[in-house]
Amino acid sequence: MTHLRPLDPDFPIERQLGIDTSPVVLVNVFTLDKTDEQSFLQVWQDDAAFMKRQPGFIATQLHRAIGDSPTYLNYAVWESTAHFRAAFTHPEFRSKIAAYPSSAVASPHLFEKVAVPGICVA
Repeated sequence: MTHLRPLDPDFPIERQLGIDTSPVVLVNVFTLDKTDEQSFLQVWQDDAAFMKRQPGFIATQLHRAIGDSPTYLNYAVWESTAHFRAAFTHPEFRSKIAAYPSSAVASPHLFEKVAVPGICVA
């Protein structure tokens, strides 16, 4: 079972789900025991395949920390918070969380683009 540890304890994912905005980017950092990496990757792949079939899903990418650190970062782009909320709270997805290795700790957080003049657009 994956444990959730908020990136910002004052504003966990459950509070973020109540804010309607679009588009949104989910950033999720996973830490786990090195011995659980293969199991984690298999479960994450199944998890990601489910999300990919959901309305409003745009894209995802998984990254592994360099070196010996069994730390992973996933980001996923969604059309809106409402779309992500529907997928994240879907009973099928909620049941998939139990398949993650017991050492896995997830830190999910939603973000929206910020415009910085001369650098990037929102």
